[in-house]
Amino acid sequence: MSAFLTRLAVQGNVAASTQNQALSALLFLYREVLELKLPWMDDVVRAKRPQRLPVVLTADEVRALLELMQGRPRVLAALLYGTGMRLMEGLRLRIKDVDFDRQEILVRDGKGGKDRRTMLPASLQQPLREAIARARRLHDADLAAGHGRAWLPHALARKYPNAATEPGWQYVFPSDTLSEDPKSGTVRRHHVGEESLSRHLKLAARRLGLDKPVSAHTLRHSFATHLLESGYDIRTVQALLGHKDVATTQIYTHVLGRGANAVRSPLDAVR
Repeated sequence: MSAFLTRLAVQGNVAASTQNQALSALLFLYREVLELKLPWMDDVVRAKRPQRLPVVLTADEVRALLELMQGRPRVLAALLYGTGMRLMEGLRLRIKDVDFDRQEILVRDGKGGKDRRTMLPASLQQPLREAIARARRLHDADLAAGHGRAWLPHALARKYPNAATEPGWQYVFPSDTLSEDPKSGTVRRHHVGEESLSRHLKLAARRLGLDKPVSAHTLRHSFATHLLESGYDIRTVQALLGHKDVATTQIYTHVLGRGANAVRSPLDAVR
């Protein structure tokens, strides 16, 4: 098995994630299917993913990008950049977790199963109020049609059987259509799909003439970098992003300011 994994990396030149996937499959085969315990299995070294610097947009690029977008995709893109939320965290946002009075958003069940708080940008208050009003209207129509039950984690669904029909549990960005839950058979309105925002971001980037690859995660990277550039300490940014280790947040210090690590090139001093 070691020879096979080595050949994948050396001759096949596969990514570290591919090699680790092959290793996991082989370990499952030996341990769970064949029920064989080989003494060297625990010593197999997993390939490490290479560390890549994130793609970051400038503040002007973000502003121009948002100006080329409209409607729900624009609100979603602004939300991700303005709060540092991950794409799925934004799509799964529930009405009850937007607190206009405290000007904050509660991110539920983020990466690692953790909750955290982030800011609610003042410029997003009105667009989010309008999005919530639309979600409530859709919910009222669904209830009238005999539907209107949002998806809840199983433990919550058992503990609070009526919560699924309450307005607060509905998604801020609901899908335009109803769909049938393949597990329960319940007809419900899920949140909007992630492919819609990706499509609009790429279209806006192409119209803007950006050579950088732009995705929803690019907005999160830009959020973190721009906060650090504004002088906020790295621990604050770590908490807003929901990073477990500050070392993960430190990667943004490598893309600050001008040039590498904001160091001025000596060439500029002699011209």
